[in-house]
Amino acid sequence: MRGVLTEEQEQLGAAVNALFADKSPEAAVRKSMESAEGYDRELWDQMAEQMGLFGLAIPEQFGGDGYGSEEIGVVMTEMGRALYCGPYLSSVVMFATALGAAGDNDAAARYLPAIASGATIGTVALTEDKESWEPEGVTLSARADGSGYTLHGTKTHVLDGHIADVILVVGRTDSGISLFLVDAADPAVTRTPLPTLDRTRRQATLTFDGARGRLVGIDGEGWAAVARMLDVAVIALANEQVGGIERVLDMSVQYAKERTQFGRPIGSFQAVKHKCADMLVALESAKSTARLAASADADGDPGVSALADLSKSVCSEAYSRCASETIQLHGGIGFTWEHPAHLYFKRARSSEVLFGGPSHHRRLLGERVGLLPAR
Repeated sequence: MRGVLTEEQEQLGAAVNALFADKSPEAAVRKSMESAEGYDRELWDQMAEQMGLFGLAIPEQFGGDGYGSEEIGVVMTEMGRALYCGPYLSSVVMFATALGAAGDNDAAARYLPAIASGATIGTVALTEDKESWEPEGVTLSARADGSGYTLHGTKTHVLDGHIADVILVVGRTDSGISLFLVDAADPAVTRTPLPTLDRTRRQATLTFDGARGRLVGIDGEGWAAVARMLDVAVIALANEQVGGIERVLDMSVQYAKERTQFGRPIGSFQAVKHKCADMLVALESAKSTARLAASADADGDPGVSALADLSKSVCSEAYSRCASETIQLHGGIGFTWEHPAHLYFKRARSSEVLFGGPSHHRRLLGERVGLLPAR
């Protein structure tokens, strides 16, 4: 049944949950988010070597396990619950998906095994100054020079761009939108970390001033791989948002049971009960849409893009609303740096706009189902 986890998937989720409870509690998250790299390399290696989490959705021929969006969704849910800091979304989900979808087996054979093992961190550089997630937003130029391509332009809000080893750059040639692999160590690449609201998910601006790029796939036909990557990434993020909603709801209910006012727990007051009930309804709606989208993608459903848009819109608004309500339910302590509520609120707001906000995805959904004219 779509949207219902199998026993194996539930066991995967339990194992990841136990790992983060042990290795990435709140204190570890705060330490990682304040570090220069923004993540715990020791935990990253453990996730790769002992848990095998990086190769879940990578085909077996390229060193992976050959699973798909459902398993990635399970892992991302636990990451959202734990507020995990690390380049999983950028490397394992975005980079690996886009590279695999480009149909370049030589490039996939070179990089995907290293992504699956955790030895290499990749990212995708797509958005520019207009922060558009659509083809018209791509203006970075790529020019053939006989032995490859040279790239000129700037990409911004690149997830984990400050630590990536290899960058999959979305550029424009005379033939159209194309994909290029760029070594992050190229001296013609300038990486500038961005100050962000959410310190648990780092971003950077990347400037390419004649950087060398290797064409991936067919020149001018790169957007299909980008579109596929966006669908998978949106579904993964929606599942991560579900984990965040579950955590803030748990925090709110627990606090409502423990905090007393006027001689009784605040959870006994009708207004508090209503807020918690509304959060539960939002959680169940988000969980249903996120898991349905992941299942549809695993089944190869041709309507998966519409479901991805639906899940991103529903889960983004639900997470932001629930994270805000959590701060309010906690009262004064919810606004303090020491309490984790603000960390989830910041993750919720940054995730809401990542890959496009709810209004962007509602418009895409309307176009896909014929309610709005295609632009």
